[in-house]
Formats: sequence, C-alpha cells, structure tokens
Amino acid sequence: MSDLTKKTAETAEPETAEAPAVPAVDPRLLVRERGFAGYLEEFARRLRGGELGSLPVVVGLIVIAVVFQLKNSSFLSADSLANIGVYTSGLGIMAVGIVFVLLLGEIDLSVGSVAGVGAAVWAVLSVTHGVNDWLAVLLAVAAGAAIGTLHGFFFAKIGVPAFVVTLAGFLGWSGLQIWLMGKEGSINTPSGSVVENLTGYYFEDKAAAYGLALVAVLAYAGSLLWEARRRRAAALPSRPASEIALRTGVVAVLAFAVAYVLNEPDGARGLPLALVLFLAVLVLADFVVRRTSYGRQIFAVGGNAEAARRAGINVNRIRVTVFAVSGMLAAFGGLFIASLSGGATKNLGAGNTLMNVIAAAVIGGTSLFGGRGKIWSALLGMLVIQSIQQGLNLLGMASEIQYMITGAVLLAAVVIDSLSRRTQKTAGRT
Repeated sequence: MSDLTKKTAETAEPETAEAPAVPAVDPRLLVRERGFAGYLEEFARRLRGGELGSLPVVVGLIVIAVVFQLKNSSFLSADSLANIGVYTSGLGIMAVGIVFVLLLGEIDLSVGSVAGVGAAVWAVLSVTHGVNDWLAVLLAVAAGAAIGTLHGFFFAKIGVPAFVVTLAGFLGWSGLQIWLMGKEGSINTPSGSVVENLTGYYFEDKAAAYGLALVAVLAYAGSLLWEARRRRAAALPSRPASEIALRTGVVAVLAFAVAYVLNEPDGARGLPLALVLFLAVLVLADFVVRRTSYGRQIFAVGGNAEAARRAGINVNRIRVTVFAVSGMLAAFGGLFIASLSGGATKNLGAGNTLMNVIAAAVIGGTSLFGGRGKIWSALLGMLVIQSIQQGLNLLGMASEIQYMITGAVLLAAVVIDSLSRRTQKTAGRT
C-alpha cells in the first residue's frame, strides 16, 4: 500500500468509526424522580395535550357540593350523604358494566330491561315458588350473565352491530320481564329478605364505618408501595415516598371525613350496606381492568380491534365476555332497584334508567369512542347525577328540571371528551 493510500485510510478512519450508542430516555419517565416539580410540569403537559382525566368531573362535584350546601345546609348532612350513597349503588353497579362495554367502543342498550329480568327472576323464584333466597339471587345474576353472553355471541360471532343486538334485547327482554311477572304485575319484597337488605341494612356500629375507612386507606397505601417496589426492581422511575404519603393522606382525610359524617351527627343511620357492596364491585372490576392481562386486552380491542387480532388476542372472546359482564352487573343492579322500590314490577328498569347508567359512565370520563376510561368513572358519574338529583329534591325542584340539568351535564361531558380527543390528535398523542 502506498504512503498516500495509508494516509487516506488513516484520515478516513476517525470519520467512519461509529460512536457508542446512547440509549434514548423518554423525559416523561423521569417525572417521578424529580419530585413535585416534575409532576407539576407533567400535569401542565397533560392539560396542554388534552389529557384531562377525571379533572372536569372532580371540579364539577366540588362546585355541585358548594352550590347546594349554600342553598340548603342539609345537603352534606349524614342522611343526605347516606341517601346519595344508597341511591348511587344500584345504578352505579350497572354503570360499571357499561364502562366495560364502552372500553370496547360499543354500547349496550339492554341494561334496563336486563335489570328488570333479573329482579323478576329473583321475585318469581324466591317469593312465588319459595326457592332459597340466596340461590334465587345467584340465579338472577346468572340469568343476566347468560343474556349478556347471548348479546355478545350475536355481536362477535354473527357480526350483528351491538347497537342493533342490544336494542332488540331491550325490547325482547322487556317482554320476558312482563311475562315473568304475570297478571299481578308486581311482587313485593319480603321483610328481612336478602334483596330488601341490599339497600335497607345499615351498619349502626361506628366501628364499621371507621374500620372500612382504615381498610381502604391501608389498601391504597399498600398498592402504591407495592407498585413503587415493582418499578424500582425493574429499574424504572417510581413515586417518591413524599408523594405516596401525600396521596395516602388525602385519601385518609376523605375516607375518615365520610365515616365521621355517617356516624357522628344526630339521626345518622351508619354505614349503608349498599355502599359497601358498590365499592367492592368497583375495586374488583378496577383490579381486573388495570392489573390483569384480560383488562389490557379489553383496552387493546377497544383501541384497535384489527391490531389486537394481529397481536394474537382472541377478539371474539373478549367481546362476548365483556357483554356477559355487562349483563351480569345489570341484573345485580336490578336487585338494588327492586330493593329501593319495595319489589319487582313490570316496569322496573324502564324510564330513565338506561340513560342515567350510560350518562354516569360518560360523565365520569369514559370515552364513547373506546379504548379510554376507568372503572371509577362509574362512581364519579353517578355521584354527579345523584348529587344533582338530591340537591334539587332538597330545593323542591320538579323532576323535569332534573332531567334537563342531567342532560346538559351529559352533553358537556361528551363535548369535553370530543375536544380532548381533538387536542390530543393535534398534539400527536392519539
């Protein structure tokens, strides 16, 4: 090799040598390591990007509470809060099922009539034919799950749109409900029965409310610590101890404040069993959606069904089981409605039941377009609806005013969701 060639090779070598690869780090992963300053920046970034989360509904609840409390000092009393909790429970459980369906980007219009069928099955078996009360309740819930499975089969396997399937179900199951009730038209709830106690039983011992608050706080703190430990073990940024302490403190204040109000003031009845059952359903459903592969598959199918199918997800199975969950929770919620109304009737689940259930899920923050939402949306949405109804009842407002205000709130929630999605698309986050 000539000297000129050697010099050229020596000169070119530094230019062609590859520099060591530097791993790219998403700055959003460093938020938790920077403490509260990082979280403030992240919060501002999310707002600019249209990721509002539960912020609108939380602000709405605060405004509702302040306005009605100023108008009537009884709004935040023990009896008022207990009524909100009890009346929220049945429809809230049904709304949890609707959240599952909405995560798929679909709709279930049959939940009202399925609730009526569930109540009718229980009443006919337990009251008319003397079947064991607990067994009758289980069979009623199983009937709802079977109906939901049938809806899911026609939707997933046959290809009939969910809107059409559940609309047909809304009509068909209403007819079955009327047929089951027979000529009487109504069957009263026996005193001391399981269904009557769903909304009529209260834990009068003060230790019950405070104990539940303590369990909720410890469970919440434990989940945060467990998640932080898992992230540290995986060499991922985790929540600092100060944030865990702050979050736990906020939850503790809220939980024990509610327990105090339910227990201490004169005339308080204690902790409602209905509220305990509703919270249990919420926690279990939230765990399934956020902590299991099944829940992640629901989000995947709702986000893009074809992509989920190519990733190896059994899309049909997810769709069928989600509608089964919706039907099961609709029937269970129907038992709460029967408990509140004093029995099963031909028109149980009719009226504005369906609209309130869907409105609760949407108002709470679950997107109508699929792939985005939280189980706790059912609680937040029902709290908004029931708080408005409770406040207007205390002020002596007519029911038509309640319908108009609830409709306006629902429209506002959908508008916020649409604007949020548009903002995220503009920011390149969808």
